[in-house]
Amino acid sequence: MANGGGETRRHFILEGVTKTERYRSRGGGSSRVVIPQEDRPEHAARLQAGLSDVHAAAERLALEAEEPVEGLGIQVEFEGFPDLELAFEKLPHAGKGIELRNVRVRDNTTFANVFVPTGKLDHFEKLIQDYLGYKRNKNGHPIDNQKLLDTIRAIRAASVEALWTDEGQELPEAEEPFWCEVWLAHSPNEGREAAVGIFRERAQTVGMETVAGEVRFPERTVLVARTSLAMIQRSLLLLNSIAELRGVRETAEFFDTLTLPEQTEWMADLLERASFNGGAEQPYVCLLDTGVNRAHPLIEPALGSTDLHTVEPGWGPQDDHGHGTAMAGLAIAGNLTDLLAGGDRIDIDHRLESVKLLDRDGAHGDDPRHHGYLTAEAVSRPEIDDSSRRRVFGMAVTAKANRDRGLPSAWSATLDALASDSEAQGGNPRLLVVAAGNVEENEDWAGYPITNDSDGIHDPAQAWNALTVGAYTNLDRITEPNTGAYRPIADAGDLSPFSTTSLTWDGPRPLKPDVVFEGGNAADDGRGAVRMASLSLLTTHFRLTERLFSTVNATSAATALASRMAAQVMAAYPELWPETVRGLIVHSAEWTPAMKARYLLGDDPGKSAYLQLIRRCGFGVPDLQRALWTVDNSLTMIVEGSLQPYEKETGKGPATRDMHLHELPWPREVLEDLGNEEVEMRVTLSYFIEPNPSQRGYSRYRYESHGLRFDVKRPTEATRSFRARVNAAAEGQGTSSAPEDPFWLVGIRNRHRGSLHSDVWRGPAVDLADRANVAVFPTQGWWRLRHKLGSVNRSTRYALLVSIRAPDTDVDLYTEVANQVAVAVPVGLG
Repeated sequence: MANGGGETRRHFILEGVTKTERYRSRGGGSSRVVIPQEDRPEHAARLQAGLSDVHAAAERLALEAEEPVEGLGIQVEFEGFPDLELAFEKLPHAGKGIELRNVRVRDNTTFANVFVPTGKLDHFEKLIQDYLGYKRNKNGHPIDNQKLLDTIRAIRAASVEALWTDEGQELPEAEEPFWCEVWLAHSPNEGREAAVGIFRERAQTVGMETVAGEVRFPERTVLVARTSLAMIQRSLLLLNSIAELRGVRETAEFFDTLTLPEQTEWMADLLERASFNGGAEQPYVCLLDTGVNRAHPLIEPALGSTDLHTVEPGWGPQDDHGHGTAMAGLAIAGNLTDLLAGGDRIDIDHRLESVKLLDRDGAHGDDPRHHGYLTAEAVSRPEIDDSSRRRVFGMAVTAKANRDRGLPSAWSATLDALASDSEAQGGNPRLLVVAAGNVEENEDWAGYPITNDSDGIHDPAQAWNALTVGAYTNLDRITEPNTGAYRPIADAGDLSPFSTTSLTWDGPRPLKPDVVFEGGNAADDGRGAVRMASLSLLTTHFRLTERLFSTVNATSAATALASRMAAQVMAAYPELWPETVRGLIVHSAEWTPAMKARYLLGDDPGKSAYLQLIRRCGFGVPDLQRALWTVDNSLTMIVEGSLQPYEKETGKGPATRDMHLHELPWPREVLEDLGNEEVEMRVTLSYFIEPNPSQRGYSRYRYESHGLRFDVKRPTEATRSFRARVNAAAEGQGTSSAPEDPFWLVGIRNRHRGSLHSDVWRGPAVDLADRANVAVFPTQGWWRLRHKLGSVNRSTRYALLVSIRAPDTDVDLYTEVANQVAVAVPVGLG
């Protein structure tokens, strides 16, 4: 879910919050939104005047129709008051055929479009009369519609502007032709085919060009048309058959098919809007791939000539394959389709490095014995040149064979060792972003999503410490000519057909992938599946004499985008550790409605359903704004800590040692005032383990150097009792013996796998008001179990992230926490 409104501020990065004082619970009350009361006669007169204008428009509509038309009606726009939510749920009336068509928010004001069938406007006349007469029922309770009407500022006949619901694209000028999505509404009694056919006939009479084919939803049909606002406005019949208008985004296919001179013009426009702000102190995305051709005009400003490396000097650092240059374009600027089609300024605050890990002929690509060594060599090359740089390493190279079903391999263990910097005992931890690997064959894409479930994540993406990236897609519009028989395989927002999963893993394997980013889609005509440029991401081409743009997809593209986001977080928060940056990316992620609809079946899915969802889609799609900024009703607190999990005293056996109890600054009073309003707390714990893959049998206690867990105080639990409960868990099996808190989505039995743990608590605000204590404590690991190896007394770092969100309320959580922190928190630029 997206952050709420208000100023964007930097997250709270806390120090000195480890306390052990007794913390008593407090009772809570309830709160409800207070609706300011209007002067009834004056307000009713304004609303009645608006309805009179709507009646006049309805009469004009009837004249235009000339003869009775089935399903004829008029769209009415209701405008709310600024900073007061319009009670739009109370506007529709199913029995009278009055339907809510769309809801929009502009400048903190809510607008709702409602379709009113012919002859049914008297419904709203009656509401106003009851309001004006202070109507009550026989028991004396008010039934005067005050809670609805006092939120309505104005009523008017809807114009074409009221149909525009695309927040990501500006409304075109009245006479400007443009391509758009037309969202048609149709009732259950009205046949879909009839509604579409009538619309196409009406569109043709005003000169609107419609494209063959539609996308169908239960109550909506979406088609593409070329029109103008003025053209639609000329026909009330046409206007009132449309529920929404949305802009049509250009696809990668449009730019990919341009000639080189045309691509050069588009690139020149993009570069005029781009600011490359990255200096030597800025973070770097270091790509471990097939090399990068630096001469590309989008890449050259961000990639120094001395920052091109190779693991084999004979290869040279240039890209003879194309994959590495494609990754570079996404890593520096993201999907170029959106940037080229838009007109906004682009600020780039990070730079690039490249290490050629694979040659053009795929050298070492199919021999897993070389992967771990070459990856370590690749990581060392730029660090030898400059060890002071802050880097994120992005690697989309995976083994096509050699599936390990979550078991550590030499390659994945190498990644874990590099991330934790086990060679230097944790002196220089690294952030590594790794592709989950792809469902490779066309025939397997056609088997979506079953083939995604059966095709396991590729080596080395099972690495505990890596940020493993899968793919989802929002690309579902095919624009290539002569492809009418093809349909996109995945729906918008769903898992990409290319993405592998860890659903077949059993035992205590880590939860992978960690997150998913855009990876494109595939198409199927019933006879076979194919890739298409329109369902792909647009990026940079490696042969500049041929073209500037190329298309790319799958988990490689997703990994480049994830690496870019990591660098953006590092640019905004240069002080944060790699463990924290990884945690923030996961902490900002959420599952899309399409993912939840597919994998969370029923009204109350259990924790096992959430576990299977994570094994397919990770923790969801990260959001840069959530990762960077706190707002009034959604705040994030970050604690970076170091503890010693075990100790070995002379003459005694090894034992656990440190537990951290955090007493966080908590918006207790605000949460109590919200009463039973549903709110959300998210907790993420991120740390790096040191791997020990030498054992032939797999055991999480022997592969991982140590384990950390988190637990949160419960509302009726005294701090002293909470500490005793957690300490007992730490000394035992790492889980509490008390009944599990039912409000956690993933749950304590499922979330503690791998070295990144995240869970969401969702419940009444009053139950969250007294949960300021979060414990971090150790569980088993080979540092303790194999203490003779000499690491039993070592310390480890971790990042703890805690967020509170009240997404459905206009509430200020931030101020109460800021007052407790008692420091000035600078306002961000987000």
